[in-house]
Order: sequence, then C-alpha cells, then structure tokens
Amino acid sequence: MPDQSAIYIGTAFIAGVGLALVCKEVLSSQHSQEKPPSQETASDALRARPGPPAIVQGIEGCIGNTPLFRIKSLSDATGCEILGKAEFLNGAGQSSKDRVALSMIEMAEEHDILTPYSGDTIYEGTSGSTGISLATLARAKGYLAHICLPSDQAIEKSNLLLKLGAIVDRVPPAPIVEKDNFVNRARALAQAHTASSKTVNLTAEEGDQPEQETLDRMVRGRGFFADQFENDANWRAHYQGTGPEIFAQCEGKMDAFIAGAGTGGTISGVARYLKPLLPNITIVLADPQGSGLYNRVRYGVMFDLKEREGTRRRRQVDTIVEGIGINRVTANFEAGKELVDDAVRVTDAQALAMARWLVEKDGIFLGSSSAVNCFAAVKTAMKMGPGHRIVTVLSDSGSRHLSRFWAKAGDVGGAVDTKLEDVLNACDEDFQ
Repeated sequence: MPDQSAIYIGTAFIAGVGLALVCKEVLSSQHSQEKPPSQETASDALRARPGPPAIVQGIEGCIGNTPLFRIKSLSDATGCEILGKAEFLNGAGQSSKDRVALSMIEMAEEHDILTPYSGDTIYEGTSGSTGISLATLARAKGYLAHICLPSDQAIEKSNLLLKLGAIVDRVPPAPIVEKDNFVNRARALAQAHTASSKTVNLTAEEGDQPEQETLDRMVRGRGFFADQFENDANWRAHYQGTGPEIFAQCEGKMDAFIAGAGTGGTISGVARYLKPLLPNITIVLADPQGSGLYNRVRYGVMFDLKEREGTRRRRQVDTIVEGIGINRVTANFEAGKELVDDAVRVTDAQALAMARWLVEKDGIFLGSSSAVNCFAAVKTAMKMGPGHRIVTVLSDSGSRHLSRFWAKAGDVGGAVDTKLEDVLNACDEDFQ
C-alpha cells in the first residue's frame, strides 16, 4: 500500500501541474484576444502572417492583390479612416499601370493582334508609368517595346525604359490635335510598322524570293498601338481587379473613393464596380492645376484658367504633377464619368506639401499623382466629417520623380513639425 500511495500522490501532482498550465494558457489566450490593437507588442507585429502567397507564373503573376493600409497621420488628423491602396507594390513596373499594361496585352493576344516571340512590337504614348509597365511585360511575354513620352517628364523614367530594353522617343510637348503629340507619334509608328509587315508578307506569298532587307523586315513582325487613353482594356483592368480587391479588403464598408485621372481608367473602372454594390459611396476626382476635368465634373465644361490663351507656360497641362490631369474626355473617362460625384482641385504647392508631409509623418515616399490623391482624400474627409472611411490610390513611388517633382519639393530635413493646415494652405512661394 505505501507504494501505491506514492503512485497516487505522484499522479495527482503531475495532473495538478498540467491543469495549472492549461488554465494559464487559456487565461493568456483570453487576455491576448481582449488586448486592443494599440497595445500590440513588437513580437506580435513581427509574427509571420498565415497563408503566404502561392507560387505564381512569371513576373506578370505578381500584379494585383496589393495591400490596403491606414495612412496614420491623415486618419488621426481628420478623424476619418483614410486608406491607401499600395499600387506601387505591383510586381512588374511597380505602379497601378501594371494592371492596365497586362490587360491591354492579354486582350491583344486574345484578338490575335499580338503573337509572342514573333517580333511584334508594342507602341505607346505615355507620361512614363504605363511605358515602364509595358516595357517590363513586353520582355516577360516575348515582345519589343517602343515608347513615346513628353520630353518634360522626369529623366529617370526614360532612363529606366532604356534599361528595360525599350526604344524611347522623348517628344516635345504638343496638344493632342497635332501630329507631333507623343500619343499621335506612337500611333503613327505602329501603323507604319504594321503596314510594312503586311507589304512584306504579301510579297512573300506571291512566291518572289525576298532580298535580305525584305527578310529583315519580315522578322520585325507587326506594330501594336496599345492606346491606353481609348482602349477599354484599361478601365476593365480596374473593374476586374482593383475595385473587387478594395471592396473585399474593406468588407464592403467604405464611404468614398478618391482617384486622379490621366487616361481615366482607374476612376472609371473602380467606380463602375463599387457604385452598384455601394449606391451611397461618393466617387471623387482628384485633379491637378491646369487640368480641365475638375470643371468638367463640377460644371460640365472643359476649361481651366491656367490653360487660357496667353497664360500657358506649357503647351499641354500646366502642372509639375505627372501621370494625371488632361484637357479632353478620353474613352476611359467617358466609361465612368457619370458615376463621379465630386472633384477636388489640387495646386502644385499643395501636392508638394502633401508629399513632404507623408514622408515626415509616415515615412511614405510617393510620386506626384499619389500626393494629389492624398490631398483630395483629406479635403473629402473634412467635407464629410469624422467617422467616415475613405480609400485612395497610391499609384507609384517617389523614386521615379526625383529629378522633377521631388527636386522641387526639396529634402524633408530632420526635426520638423508640419501642421496639416500648413499643407492645406501651401502656396507657390513656399517652394521658390
């Protein structure tokens, strides 16, 4: 019996220790579940997230499903939840234009306009980001790229295009009605390329023995003008991708969506997806100075004081902001313009001040169009009042705007304490 008593005592002791450990684990689990997000520890933040992304096919598989994150400084300052869709994390050209470029290429392939590894060349007129995405995806999918862009765009864009193997034409700025406009030049080059290929193929079909020059021209394949301003593959990319992602990430709870318009594809595609699901959502255009779209949305006319005869410093849109702002209604903007409820005009000084604010307060380094979007998001938040959820698009990084926009914005510096009213009231004299 003494031996059996010892066994019973030992067993009871072990069981008690086990029960205590279980209770401790349960209480610890309950405590961690009740802990507010603001008290999250460093070890919690560094813990690996479940469900890593699956293996994808090629660089094109890294496009889409970008994060949506709370911009802390703007949310805290306005009392609204201002969220940024991190399109600069797309995996090909690192901008929202990755979606558009892939959509245009795939649609052309479906219609047998492009054939991989046949010598076909993609032509496009662009302010930079679409060209970078097209040049990247062209190499990934077996094409060549020929990009025409205005000569007043940041030089790092054309340098990057050259590194990606594209042919680059820096074209002097000209209105869209002139044949020397960068878009018209890209269209003409693509048409000439295709026409020469058709001529060569016809000669070959007639049974003639082509000379070496003819053979060289045959290898060149066809020319495809991507036509991002008028190609509805643009807005459809955002209708099928960006819009559904935002809706899912917000669990269907949002009050406003803010975006600028260059081609108009982003705002139209997202609006067309969100409006039927959220009839009360407010769609807001963020428009830089010199663009006529603000007046088109607000007053139904395309006109801007910066563009009136005798006052223009440029022949196109009079702003330092690149990628958005235009003085015509494109097919892509037309696709969703009736869904746009309001517009916010943003000056160059306000865009520059917002870009600096985001670095100073949040460590977010963005390009010019993203700064315009964020400024418009703040104005919308102030108009709607605290408690609303507002989503905007962070199109690309500031790294491709160093020589122009960020050269004007200047270095943020060390210990600074900018107030939001300083951003809202920024003027040209602040950046002389």
